[in-house]
Amino acid sequence: MKQGKFLTFEGVDGCGKSTQMRFLSEYLQEKGLECVVTREPGGCRISEQVREILLDVENKGMEDMTEALLYAAARVQHIEEVILPAIRAGKLVLCDRYIDSSVAYQGYGRQLGAEAILRINQYAANHCMPDLTFFFDYKPAKAFQRMNPHKEMDRLEQEGEDFYDRVYKGFREIWKANPARVRRIDVSGTKFETRDRMRALIDEVLAQW
Repeated sequence: MKQGKFLTFEGVDGCGKSTQMRFLSEYLQEKGLECVVTREPGGCRISEQVREILLDVENKGMEDMTEALLYAAARVQHIEEVILPAIRAGKLVLCDRYIDSSVAYQGYGRQLGAEAILRINQYAANHCMPDLTFFFDYKPAKAFQRMNPHKEMDRLEQEGEDFYDRVYKGFREIWKANPARVRRIDVSGTKFETRDRMRALIDEVLAQW
């Protein structure tokens, strides 16, 4: 592999993607590959400040389009400060959420429309799209059972069942529409079984790169 690559991790809250991203980053580093691990919204100082606004439970009155545009704005800063410099330096970028989350959460969940959210983010991302996306396919009802019951829910996590059913549907539609980029990950087993599936998949992908 001669150039950097961009990998994203997607799915509903509680699907286990953050744990698997950590496992995979450790595995890649063991193989001698340099990784940058980051997240959205966030990943750099300005974008983390936008994250605080987006997830603050005191901001329940936020308009849906305001939310969508704030995610895109945080993404611009993140791309320019973190993602593109790392790719240009030949590193692997592992990102917890990216544009697919905006399409699923704001396009489907908020019902703003997938095309509208894609247009906003195509402009914001300036053609910076993932080389590979892992979609952790786990239904919202089961995913929330995995979450720490003592965790204080943020503004989006407090949304209802109908909202998350639409988000999950959105992720599945994205997967079906992008078979070359998006790989569906079965997370029905233990986190270690999922880890082993991820390792086998990334070995296959790295051999092609």
